[in-house]
Amino acid sequence: MVCYVLDEMRVWDKVEQQNFPVKLGATYRWGKARDEELYYFHFLPTGASYTENSRPGRFAGQRRHTTFQVDRSVYDQVLLDHAAECGCEVFQEAKVTQISHTGDRVDGLEVSFPDGDTRSVSAQFYVDASGSESLLRRTLQIGVHSPTLLRNIAIWDYWQDAEWVETHGDNGTYVYVMSLGFGWIWYIPLGQGRTSVGLVTSAEHFKKSGQDTETMYLEAIDKEPLIRKMLSSARREGRLAATKDWSFVADRLAGENWFLAGDAGGFADPILAAGLTLAQTGARRVAYSILEILQEGSDPVWIRSQYETNQRRNTFNHIRFADYWYSANEHFSELKEYCAQIAADNGLSLDANAAFQWLGTGGFAEEASGLPFAGTYTITAIKLFTSKFAAEEEQWAVFRNNLFRLDLDEAEKTQVAQYEFGRVKKVDCYRKGSRLWPLDKVYKFVFNALDREQEILLLAERFMYEARKDGIPPSDTLAQSCIEVLEGLVAEGWVRASYDPSVPLLQAGLA
Repeated sequence: MVCYVLDEMRVWDKVEQQNFPVKLGATYRWGKARDEELYYFHFLPTGASYTENSRPGRFAGQRRHTTFQVDRSVYDQVLLDHAAECGCEVFQEAKVTQISHTGDRVDGLEVSFPDGDTRSVSAQFYVDASGSESLLRRTLQIGVHSPTLLRNIAIWDYWQDAEWVETHGDNGTYVYVMSLGFGWIWYIPLGQGRTSVGLVTSAEHFKKSGQDTETMYLEAIDKEPLIRKMLSSARREGRLAATKDWSFVADRLAGENWFLAGDAGGFADPILAAGLTLAQTGARRVAYSILEILQEGSDPVWIRSQYETNQRRNTFNHIRFADYWYSANEHFSELKEYCAQIAADNGLSLDANAAFQWLGTGGFAEEASGLPFAGTYTITAIKLFTSKFAAEEEQWAVFRNNLFRLDLDEAEKTQVAQYEFGRVKKVDCYRKGSRLWPLDKVYKFVFNALDREQEILLLAERFMYEARKDGIPPSDTLAQSCIEVLEGLVAEGWVRASYDPSVPLLQAGLA
C-alpha cells in the first residue's frame, strides 16, 4: 500500500494505532536454481537501516518510506469506520441485487438486507469497488483483456503463533517470497501472532497433479525448509481458501456517471504485492476525478479518459513485471527473448539484450507522479534485482557515458493529469507512442537541465539548481532520483547517451 494516501485521508494515525508490523520491503528466493541466496527490495533509501521509535508513531521520517503488513479484516474495518465518521452512510450485511441503467448511465441500485428489507439507492456517481465480482462491469457487459499467458491459482490459510523470519526492532519485518520451481509461497506476518501463508501455482500444474488444494498446500510448505521451520510450532486456523489468480484489465474503467475501482477494474498477479497499491492509488484518482468533474467548467471526458489511461497503464505495468518475474525462473537466454517480445508489444524495436535493460527500468515515466518508479519499485532496486537474475552486474548508462542529449524527434506535446490537493490539473508532457515524459517535479528538473547542458557533471549540478528554483532543497535523495530519471530516459529513447574520453564520468556513489 502507499501510506501517503492514508495520510491524505487523515486515517494513517488510526491504522498506525493497530500496531501492524512495519513493512520494510520484500525478500525473495527466486530463479530456477533456487540457491540459498536471498534477494532484497528495501523501501528505505540505499544504505539506510531501520530505526524503531515508539508506537504509535507519526507519518514522518523513515515511516514515509515504509508501509504496513495488515490483517485485512481489521484494516478494512478501520477504513469503513473512518468513512462513516467522515459522513458516509454505510450499509453493512447488504447486497446489491439490481443495477438499473439507461445505456451507459447508471440510474440506481436495489439493495437487500438479511431481514428481507430492500432499499433503492440513487446517486450522482457510482463506484464499483466490489472486487472480482465486479457487479457493475458485468451488468454493463464490459469485457476484459488478459495480456499474459499466466493462469495461476492461489491457495492460502492463516497461522497462529508462527515465528517471524526476520525482525528489525519489535515491529519491522519483510514479506518473504520463496520459489518452489512449480510456484511460490508467500509468508506475511500480520501481527498479534497471526501470519498469512499462501501458495501460488499454475492452474495447469494443479490440474495435472491430481491433488486437492489442501494436500498441495501442505506439501508445498513441507518442501520449503525456511517456511517449514517458521511454522513448526504454529497452528493453522483451518480457513483454507483458493481462487483463480488471473491477471486482467477491464476494457472500460469509467462511463457517464460511473467508475470501476480496485479489482473490479483490473487485477495483477500478487508476486509484487501490488494489490493494495493499485487499489488505493486508483481509488484516489476516482475521488479526485469526481471532485474535478463537479467543478464549474470542467472537462468530464478528458478527466475520465485520464483516469482510465493511468489506471490501465499502471495495472499493465504490474502485469508486465509479474511476467518478467515468472520468466526469470527459466533460463536467462529465454528470459531475454521474452523481454524483447514485451518491448515489441510496447512499440519498441530492441534486441534481446537491450530489451532486458529496458524492462529493468522501462515504462517508469507513465504518469505525472514526478517520481522515478517502475511499478512500485525504484529504478535502483530494479537494477539490483535484475543483476541477480542476469548473474551479471546490471550496467548503468549514466555511469559509463558522460554526454547526454535530448531526443525529441517524433515527440508530440500533450497534457496529462496530475492529482494533487483535491484537483486534477493538466501537466505538460511529451509523448512518443505509448511512452510519456511528464514535465513535473523531478522529470521537469531533468528536462530543464538537459535543455541547457550535456556533460554529466554539469547536468548533476544543474539538476540541483532547477530544484532550488522550485523551492526544493538539494539532497542525496533528490540527486539519486534525478539520476534514476535520466537512466530511465536513456532506456526509453528520450535521451541519447555517448562517451567522450576527454570528459569526466559521474562516480557511481549516487546509485
